[in-house]
Amino acid sequence: MSNRHERANSEIQKCLIEIIQHKMNDPRLDRVITVSDVNVSPDFKFCRVKISVLDLKDINLVTNVLQNSEGYIKRELASMIDLPFIPKLKFEVDKGTMSTLRVEEILRNLDIPAESDDE
Repeated sequence: MSNRHERANSEIQKCLIEIIQHKMNDPRLDRVITVSDVNVSPDFKFCRVKISVLDLKDINLVTNVLQNSEGYIKRELASMIDLPFIPKLKFEVDKGTMSTLRVEEILRNLDIPAESDDE
C-alpha cells in the first residue's frame, strides 16, 4: 500500500470518528461506537469502514443508521478533507472486535469454583 493511500485511510478514519461521535445527533447512536479500520480503494471511489459497538445487540441498528446517514457523513467528510473523490461509504461490523466481546462475555458467565487450600 502506498504512503498516500495509508495517509488517506488514516485521515478518513479520524474524520469519521469526529463526525460520528461529535456531529451526528441521532439518539440511536451512543458514544461507544468505534471506527476500527478504514480501507479506501486505490481510485478513492469506495471506502470500507469497519465499526465496533460495545453492545452486541445494537450492532445491526447502528450499521443501518450509519448507512442511511451516508449522505450527511459524506458532506461532512467533504468539508473536512481534500480528496480527489469523496468515496462511497460501506459500513461493516468489525468481526474481530465482536469475537473479542463474545469471548469476554463467555468468560464472565463461567462458573469457576474458587481454589481451596486443602492440598
